[in-house]
Amino acid sequence: MERTQTQPHVVIVGGGISGLAAAFFLRDEPVRVTVLEGSPRLGGKLSVSEVGGLAVDEGAEALLVTRPEGTALIAEAGLADQRAAPGPTSSAIWTLGALRPLPRRQFMGVPSDLAELARSGVLTGDGVARARQDLDLPATGRDGDVSVAGYVGGRLGPEVVDRLVDPLLGGVYAGRSAELSFDATLPALAAASRRYRSLAEAAGSLLPPLGQAPVSGPPAGGTRAAGPVFTTLAGGLGTLPAYLAKASGAEVRTSAMVRELTPAPGGWRLTVGSAAAPEQVDADGVIIAIPGRPAQRLLASVPGASAAAAALGGISYASMAIVTLAYPRSAFPGPGLAALGWSGYLVPAVDGRAVKAVTFSSVKWPHLTEHDAGPLEIVRCSVGRIGEEALLQRSDDELTALAAAELAEATGAAGGPAAARVTRWGGALPQYTVGHLGRVAAIRAGVAAQPGLAVCGAAYDGVGIPACVATARSAVSQVLAFLAARPPAA
Repeated sequence: MERTQTQPHVVIVGGGISGLAAAFFLRDEPVRVTVLEGSPRLGGKLSVSEVGGLAVDEGAEALLVTRPEGTALIAEAGLADQRAAPGPTSSAIWTLGALRPLPRRQFMGVPSDLAELARSGVLTGDGVARARQDLDLPATGRDGDVSVAGYVGGRLGPEVVDRLVDPLLGGVYAGRSAELSFDATLPALAAASRRYRSLAEAAGSLLPPLGQAPVSGPPAGGTRAAGPVFTTLAGGLGTLPAYLAKASGAEVRTSAMVRELTPAPGGWRLTVGSAAAPEQVDADGVIIAIPGRPAQRLLASVPGASAAAAALGGISYASMAIVTLAYPRSAFPGPGLAALGWSGYLVPAVDGRAVKAVTFSSVKWPHLTEHDAGPLEIVRCSVGRIGEEALLQRSDDELTALAAAELAEATGAAGGPAAARVTRWGGALPQYTVGHLGRVAAIRAGVAAQPGLAVCGAAYDGVGIPACVATARSAVSQVLAFLAARPPAA
């Protein structure tokens, strides 16, 4: 729609997927929208660049279809015909000296079929025996939030935590299950565990019925349906931010760091740019779509928002790196990665490897398989768990060599990669540690008390794209409700 200077002005701080989704949702509203992104580019953790001549995502490379918010956004943006479906996917665990099948009857690593768990070889005999005790143990009560490791380990034993749950959660949060909140990171399982004495039975209640086609990937939070649960865009999810920015009709500015947020007559005043040459931007409503620590700094100068700022400061962040490798297909036995029968594998921290997860991207996404110079195999290696900052300080060449060496050990790859790319994501993944839901409630209560102010992003209700999009839509609704309720200007 055509916008005018006389319309209410909504400023969105942050040009990642959450901020751009918020701008897109405002496209047909009678408001003027400005997006202020502090870095030189849009997209946050969505970015795409070439490896070996192929466009490959640097950050998030898939979104869940079991939550509708992400696919609905893609459809609203007119990109539904650009969606790409995954090939047949199945994951392995590289542990105890071999690639072993990830049990199919599991919910984020929590097994429901203990006989299948035993057959997988992921656990030692003692670990399987300890897991079976879950079926006989009395119900485990809990008063308030507890860690994932504390609850799951108490029911099924430490090996289930170390070799199954920790690798799966580490792939999402780069965190440790000993610190992550059971209620915040596994809400569906936490709720089901209150209805079943056995945690294995609770996990089974969230899986498709026996005999129904299995699914790949983690669920959105409820019972999983059969079929692929992931999708992407043919050109990479990293192309989505530019589409949203253009379709939103908003004024989008990069390298526009917001340094301060203060109440002003009739709304808000944002200070943008350097201290030497500050710029003042006035707004009727503001949506803060940036990570916890910078959001904390903005709220610190807002009277009445000290509790929200303190809660934001309590959300820590983990860093990681993605090492993307391109190989000729002949480098792998078979030849080709598809012959291994997996779309990737996870690596438990207890096995002492640097790489925590590997995706065979050219198996998972068949549209990546062909190349002008011949078929390539694209492999995505995730490096860095919380507390492994020293590892991430190694050079790009060192990380590439380390990832390639571990991949060769796991898969039998011969020779080095034909091309490589290292992407570093410093402080990118919020940690939903014990007490997270209470912190989020405090943040939202403090922000809701500020007229025309809202927050959105990965720090609150989930780190995936659909969860971020959901928070963006909620923030937009909050700001629009405030603007609609204001008395008309005199």
